[in-house]
Amino acid sequence: MTEFDAGMNPIDEVDEQAIADAEATAQEGCETVGVAIPLGRPGGHPGGHPGGHPGDRQRHGGARSQGFAPGGGPAAKAYEERTGIKAPRIIAWEITRSCNLSCIHCRAAAEFGHYPGELSLDEIKGVIDDIATISNPIIILTGGEPLMRPDIWEIIDYARAAGCAPVVGTNATLITDEIAAQLAEHKIPRISVSIDFATAEEHDSFRRQPGAFAASIEGIRRAKAAGVGVQINTTVTKLNADSLPAIHDLAEDLGVDAFHIFMLVPTGRGSEIEDLELPPEGYEKALTWAYERQKTSPLHFKPTDSPHYYRIIRQLAKAEGKQVTREEYGMDAMTRGCLGGITFCFISHIGDVQPCGYFDMQLGSVKEQKFSEIWTHSPVFNDLRDYSKLKGKCGACEYKGVCGGCRARALAATGDYMEEEPYCAYVPPAWTPEMAAEHAQVFEEKAVAWDQVLEERGTLLAGQ
Repeated sequence: MTEFDAGMNPIDEVDEQAIADAEATAQEGCETVGVAIPLGRPGGHPGGHPGGHPGDRQRHGGARSQGFAPGGGPAAKAYEERTGIKAPRIIAWEITRSCNLSCIHCRAAAEFGHYPGELSLDEIKGVIDDIATISNPIIILTGGEPLMRPDIWEIIDYARAAGCAPVVGTNATLITDEIAAQLAEHKIPRISVSIDFATAEEHDSFRRQPGAFAASIEGIRRAKAAGVGVQINTTVTKLNADSLPAIHDLAEDLGVDAFHIFMLVPTGRGSEIEDLELPPEGYEKALTWAYERQKTSPLHFKPTDSPHYYRIIRQLAKAEGKQVTREEYGMDAMTRGCLGGITFCFISHIGDVQPCGYFDMQLGSVKEQKFSEIWTHSPVFNDLRDYSKLKGKCGACEYKGVCGGCRARALAATGDYMEEEPYCAYVPPAWTPEMAAEHAQVFEEKAVAWDQVLEERGTLLAGQ
């Protein structure tokens, strides 16, 4: 193993508890700080970059501005002392798979209509009760389109009463003045809205719904008028990578609180547009743009599903002669890229638990087992918590403590969630040509075998 570069934080210094504690602490010269909650499509991670600005350059709104420390409550602290495992700090919960849109990249492959087996309100309340025994996380109510679930307001109120912080990931097309008022009345601090192009024509084509862009923009304006914070999410593909500056400017013009770019993970309908996923070099370019743009952006700015970013900021900071410190880089100096199974997880509409929504492996069902037991005892979760088990160049990388690679992409490519990140261009100094050549054959064999498994699975499902 190579030594960490100058300015790197060793693994032991990547302290998610410090993040949770810091999230409730005001920055000097500012009573509140912009929330660093990744909302919207599951697979996001805690943390976030204040943009290199003093606190008063950031817009406000969200759980942190209310002094909320996710996963920092007494139950979470007692759980970690008892088990040695960090409690979940963010849970993305697909409360319904029904959706009024049919977006090309949708992880859930959601459609309009009823999905059998969705958790009932009583089942959801039971799971919330169990979660509260080990943590007080942010709960992202997502879908599908969560506003299509008529009991969403009861879910929100119940989660908050249990000590959690509910937020909503929505396409915003259903937000009327009445719904915006309800979001405010039920104390939702922020919603996230996906906007993937700066023009209606391109966005509507991607979302497969004429008028979706105009409806989402109107929903954003209504939410803001009601006093609800708004975050814009953008899924980056070959189609819109060059449009990122324009989308950012649109977000700024709308006066939203945050702008998060999501890197496509090819699962669900996203697998159908895998050829539109950026190549490794394209990832580097997009994330380098993000590093530079956040320096002057007034928005809370964070790449998501992009563990590479935490390597890139350290490389670019070092080139600028800077140390990646909390004072200069905020939460980015204290967290790591992939937190699936570490302080983040996903619950599906039927109760399946996964490290993230893109991680196509069910580790247990809350219909059959307590969430707290799955979080504590799942062998997969425990693998993900052990960075020494990473394989290939991820295992040899000096940045694995702050990156870790996307485990969902590794699983999608090879069937092995601990394999190297397939969309990373970086070659660690410790990764010799001989090691690379030997592992390339292993990686290819896994990929071919996994493709056969997926083909057989598809044939079996088609015959049912």
